[in-house]
Amino acid sequence: MKYYSLNQSGKKEATTTFKEAVIRGLAPDRGLYFPENIQPLDQDFISNIDKYTHEEIAYEVIKQFVEGEIPEQDLKQIIKETLCFDFPLVEVEENIWSLELFHGPTMAFKDVGARFMARCLGYFGKKDKTTDVTVLVATSGDTGGAVASGFLGVNGVRVVILYPSGKVSDIQEKQLTTLGRNITALEVNGVFDDCQEMVKTAFLDRDLKSQNLTSANSINIARWLPQMFYFFFAYKQLKDKNKEVVFSVPSGNFGNICAGMMAYKLGLPLSHFIASTNINDTVPRYIQTGKYSPKPSVQTISNAMDVGNPSNFIRIQTLFDNDFDLLKTMFSSISYTDDATRQAMQHIFKNSGYITDPHGAVGYLGLKDYLTNSSGKAGVFLETAHPVKFLDVVEETLGAKIEIPAQIQSVLGKDKVSVKINDYNDLKSYLLDRGV
Repeated sequence: MKYYSLNQSGKKEATTTFKEAVIRGLAPDRGLYFPENIQPLDQDFISNIDKYTHEEIAYEVIKQFVEGEIPEQDLKQIIKETLCFDFPLVEVEENIWSLELFHGPTMAFKDVGARFMARCLGYFGKKDKTTDVTVLVATSGDTGGAVASGFLGVNGVRVVILYPSGKVSDIQEKQLTTLGRNITALEVNGVFDDCQEMVKTAFLDRDLKSQNLTSANSINIARWLPQMFYFFFAYKQLKDKNKEVVFSVPSGNFGNICAGMMAYKLGLPLSHFIASTNINDTVPRYIQTGKYSPKPSVQTISNAMDVGNPSNFIRIQTLFDNDFDLLKTMFSSISYTDDATRQAMQHIFKNSGYITDPHGAVGYLGLKDYLTNSSGKAGVFLETAHPVKFLDVVEETLGAKIEIPAQIQSVLGKDKVSVKINDYNDLKSYLLDRGV
């Protein structure tokens, strides 16, 4: 499989390999990498998906995207180590399910992408005995913890995480600032979009070329593509319902929902996608008006979605040939306030006893609104993080105590260690001075 930059106006003249795309993270022209072609899966495999294990499904889904780069047995081992936890569907109410993606080591959906990418980089480094790589990543919440955990102790890989000061939850901050070893946290005086812009700028800074920078945000194909697995796993569990399946995905940088739409392009028979957002509504406004106009992000209780200019939306547009009308046949997007989010959390808890985090509640709202005019379908909203990650908000909203899982307890007693920076010059100086 070859990859090309989406800054080439759709032209596929300059292509690169999976390995190089993973190591670079971002193309030299600042564009996101995209597969040169997408080959639909055998329909017999889709029809009999309930007969396969999660690991077997994941291998079939991902193999064309790494073909020629990682041998079959090594790829299967990477998948086995990546998928070492479950992805249960929980029926919250009739025809509405929560797909729980928080049973991994950091209790967030990003564990899969982070673990897959870490193991791919580990494989490439071990095989080629290449020089050390620095993973530079921006986080609005859960990405930082997942990347820190996924890459902890990986030989030849150093991780530098940028996060907006005061705009991640206490538990999220602990998960990315307490591990030490090859993990460093930079606390940025700004918002997530500032962190993301710094990361993109660093990739193109010639002064930092010797640092071998790559990204572990969902702009990196090895972080983005494995998220397709979730949608296949959910479909497998719903196959015997014989209903059309709709997914509502809490969306910030739009990597997760874009992976779901990739699953659709691979042949998974899904009915519709809803990108449910908080008041950071760049994409909902685009769907309403046809005009894409990013704006500065605003802080909310669903902080992982506090993104004003979603990087991955260009990939979604590319999947539908930049045809606005075609996109709208499969994709809609709705935004919700914090008040509506809290009300949804309370409603779900009161009626089913199920506890959602703020992001899952936004996903639930989008699904309910869509199903109002599309009854009889099986609706799935993604519960992307364990409610404990947003302990204060959840307990205050529901008036209930949440038991703290062992994964979280292990970091609560540790001391936060971070380096404060204000702008790109501070980041550049840190990278050069520390020799990372």
